[in-house]
Amino acid sequence: MNKTSRNIFLGLVIFILSSPLVIVSGVSLNAKKRLFFPPEGLSLRWYVELLSEREWLIPVQNSLTVAVSSSLIALSIALPLAYFLWRYRVFYARVLFTLGISPFILPPVITALGFLSFWATVGLYGNILATIISHSIFFVTLPLVTISLGFESIDHEIVEAAETMGANSRMVFRSVVFPMVRPYMISGYAFAFVLSLNEYIVAYMVAGFTVETLPIKIFNSLRYGYTPVMAAVTVVFVLMAALVFGLIGWFGDLPKLLGALNPDER
Repeated sequence: MNKTSRNIFLGLVIFILSSPLVIVSGVSLNAKKRLFFPPEGLSLRWYVELLSEREWLIPVQNSLTVAVSSSLIALSIALPLAYFLWRYRVFYARVLFTLGISPFILPPVITALGFLSFWATVGLYGNILATIISHSIFFVTLPLVTISLGFESIDHEIVEAAETMGANSRMVFRSVVFPMVRPYMISGYAFAFVLSLNEYIVAYMVAGFTVETLPIKIFNSLRYGYTPVMAAVTVVFVLMAALVFGLIGWFGDLPKLLGALNPDER
């Protein structure tokens, strides 16, 4: 494939992938309460409604609370587990790692049904705490994988050199290991945060309509008619995800954080 054909192909791919977002963005700018594209007039009223109306602010607050808290819990679970598997190389390490990623491997409906049965049994169905814990378990795979990649990138000779200099295990972790895996922790948290904001199935199964997150609010609103506010929510979600991953790519080595090997490691 020559350069011209390659550019045409890439341009076509970019056009196909970006077309839905362009259309949704145009719909969100309609001056009237209609889902028209091209928009009939230009207005930001639907973005203002998203950020000012109580019926939308509460789901936004719930989604942010769940995403921030569940991602932090997932990170706090993944870090010691990944460190233990890397540090001690136990024979059952693969089993523990598989258990750590199993919630994300299973179909979301199966995982959500398991959460539903558990929280209904213990009497916490419909509680925001149940939603937070469920999301943290469901998305623990993301920080676990990224942090594990970070630990695998550490040269054991560096750790041995620190121990030779008299550092104990706590000092080695604090001064050598932690600074090297910190970018992977940040990326794992960011991945879990963005996906938690957009997750619907687990949140719906665990909380129903009691804790209305933004995806659940959108689904509920579809039953009463389409409004450009839904398009505005979509644009905000996409921009937030682009901002988060853009910052990771700008300040860190995104391919390496995603598991790519350096040329000398292949």
